[in-house]
Amino acid sequence: MTPAPLRAHPLGDSAVTIVFGAERSVELLRRVHSAARSLEAAKIPHVDDVVPAYLAVTVFYDPRNASYEEISAKLMAACDRATHSSARSPKSREHRIPVRYDGIDLEAVATSTGLSVQDVIARHSARAYTVDLLGFVPGFAYLSELDRSLHLPRRAQPRPRIAAGSVAIAAAQTGVYPLDTPGGWHIIGSTQTVMFDPTRDAPALLAPGDTVRFERVP
Repeated sequence: MTPAPLRAHPLGDSAVTIVFGAERSVELLRRVHSAARSLEAAKIPHVDDVVPAYLAVTVFYDPRNASYEEISAKLMAACDRATHSSARSPKSREHRIPVRYDGIDLEAVATSTGLSVQDVIARHSARAYTVDLLGFVPGFAYLSELDRSLHLPRRAQPRPRIAAGSVAIAAAQTGVYPLDTPGGWHIIGSTQTVMFDPTRDAPALLAPGDTVRFERVP
């Protein structure tokens, strides 16, 4: 299937959004991730940040040193090369995150899904997840694809505070809260892994396109 043509749009006066398609899919997200990694590796002058989403990549740049026309042309060319090149884009990383399955919603999740607690744990920890994107708060990674038997809607009433390190599920995704924050996902476990640290070179542990496995620990 021929990829849809790329489209570039200004986002304010210091960002360009490059749209890859109109309908979300696994293949389209792979293209977005590949292009984002290629853009980061290219180190295009005056580019400050590259932010992938489900259908697009937004690139923030310094408008004092580069015009929209100049930067968008460079970005479009780089994305087009990444889309059609047979060369591999920079490799994504694989992470293993130890989890204690001690979450306050674990038993409720088991009841709602008709599974035993052990089945919930086994199905959550049995597969590799892809980091779709980062959002909500710094370092929060939306991970897919959760086992279908564990799909549940968000809680009807979000909690005002979820502790950092809480491992949670909602709909078709799972994730780890990187900071103490409100949240409406179902908490099934916890990890000591630091998901976001502003003092690190890369503050967020996970990046779009990375792979994550959860490992049960006592």
